[in-house]
Amino acid sequence: MADLKDLLQSADWKTEKHVPVIEAPQIINKGEFSKITVTVGKEIAHPNKAEHHIRWIEVYFQPKGEKFPYQIGKAEFSAHGESAQGADTSTVYTHPEVVLNFKTEKPGTIFASSYCNIHGLWQSAKEIEVR
Repeated sequence: MADLKDLLQSADWKTEKHVPVIEAPQIINKGEFSKITVTVGKEIAHPNKAEHHIRWIEVYFQPKGEKFPYQIGKAEFSAHGESAQGADTSTVYTHPEVVLNFKTEKPGTIFASSYCNIHGLWQSAKEIEVR
């Protein structure tokens, strides 16, 4: 039996459209809110059709030296062009991007994961410092 960690895929987001791209300052100020933007399909657009889409993005922060991460947000994307008339008959679509603000007093790592209904689970990480 496989572990969940074995199912998480990663790659360079500049060449792979499924990887969540984390945009956040490299250095944040202690105790001040900082903005994190996570996007799937930043460099290479990801399809957003009923048959192939990103379902959700989750964002976690693991402070350095702590055992477990904190979930700081999750966004679900539900509109992929479907309607009562069938797949891709609507003009309503969501874009797989989430913007969060968080604060911390410790350096650590931001983790992002995303789920593609065809290609599974993807992950990325970005270390941040605190001053």
